[in-house]
Amino acid sequence: MSEVLKLEGVVRTFHSEGEDLHILRGADLPLRSGEIVALVAPSGSGKSTLLHLAGLLEKPDGGTIRIGGIDTARLSDSEKTTLRLNEIGFVYQAHHLLAEFTALENAALPQLIAGSTRKDAEARAAHLLDAFGLAARAHHLPGKLSGGERQRVAIARAMANAPKLLLADEPTGNLDVATADLVFAELLRVVRHENIAALIATHNPDLAARMDRVVMLRDGHLVDG
Repeated sequence: MSEVLKLEGVVRTFHSEGEDLHILRGADLPLRSGEIVALVAPSGSGKSTLLHLAGLLEKPDGGTIRIGGIDTARLSDSEKTTLRLNEIGFVYQAHHLLAEFTALENAALPQLIAGSTRKDAEARAAHLLDAFGLAARAHHLPGKLSGGERQRVAIARAMANAPKLLLADEPTGNLDVATADLVFAELLRVVRHENIAALIATHNPDLAARMDRVVMLRDGHLVDG
């Protein structure tokens, strides 16, 4: 398995009212293709910050972030934007679907932004929606979908450009237990089928136990769970 993401000594500090808040103090993490890793930590401990750094949405104060072997510190802002679009998929706790677009259109949008034809983008979107059991809901607006269906559309959208890396921040946190279990099972199945490296933040120990391994964020460091 090839190494998709590698964090080496990553440091992130926030400065507030004359006080330094050390979120990451030298975090290390290798993540390989086809590997699904749970990121577990209490709320407010830095899970979202770590995911934002891994997804190039924030810059670290120290250390190295490599994606596909590339030292991302050497990339320009436009190169980082291209890398995010083509290589990284994001899933958040809230679905953030566009209300005026159908499920199919929402899932196709990243490909259209990347330059795909509408025909190709919609074919890929339809394939992903079908993989998540949503073929019959493809032409429904988000307001006509259940919470679980909306989140599955959001996951399909994150996978639209066939990313090598999927970053998910409590992707089932807004769902009831039964729906969360169903959505998570489908997420794992599709991620494994597409051989994606996935880092999934969760506070749910049952969900974490279903992944390949668990890492915990403790005192600014990542340790095996």
